[in-house]
Amino acid sequence: GQYKNFTRMTPSDFENLLQKIGPNIAKQETHFRSPISVQDRLAVTLRYLATGDSYTSLQFLFRISKQSIGRIVSEVCRALVHELKEYIKVPTTPEAWKEASNVFEEVWNMPHCLGALDGKHILLKAPINSGSDYFNYKSQFSIVLLAVVDGNYNFIFTDIGCQGRISDGGVFKNTKLYNMMTNGTLGLPPPDQLPGRETKVPYYFAADSAFALNEHIMKPYPG
Repeated sequence: GQYKNFTRMTPSDFENLLQKIGPNIAKQETHFRSPISVQDRLAVTLRYLATGDSYTSLQFLFRISKQSIGRIVSEVCRALVHELKEYIKVPTTPEAWKEASNVFEEVWNMPHCLGALDGKHILLKAPINSGSDYFNYKSQFSIVLLAVVDGNYNFIFTDIGCQGRISDGGVFKNTKLYNMMTNGTLGLPPPDQLPGRETKVPYYFAADSAFALNEHIMKPYPG
């Protein structure tokens, strides 16, 4: 429990991830000093990504200098993107989307739901000469991570980098997922009957009030 709270993953998941990216983040030992271990390099990066702790805080936690942590986080993140880019896949066929819908119905009792859609603000220092572009509704500077997860909490789509001043709904309308959904190229299944009903209804993504209601976006009733 403590380990998962620290890195946001189980020890076995950590070891599996280490096996995948370890060769890409390992440093050679020299006569002058021993390199920081791949375990520590991955752990400090995961801790940073999971909590947003400052490099100053992390240097005391891991006994690694701030300068080294800055390089480590950048190198490990590049390795993660390179090795794991095939792990987040958007379904592309009606059959694959129906499979995702079946999982959501089985786990959450939500028939026809293809995934849960939402945005998350990631805080940053305001870029130079950016004005209020990254200034969000919480009076903080951020970029937005927009994601869709399936019924088992697995990411199936992500979009990151939009300025924090833009609402989740506005961010969504600038994504490839939205464009494919609106022009009919996302491969969604046609409307089908709900269990025990004759009326055919569309398949949809579950979202919150920040998103606009449409044929494939379902949000809470505002009344």
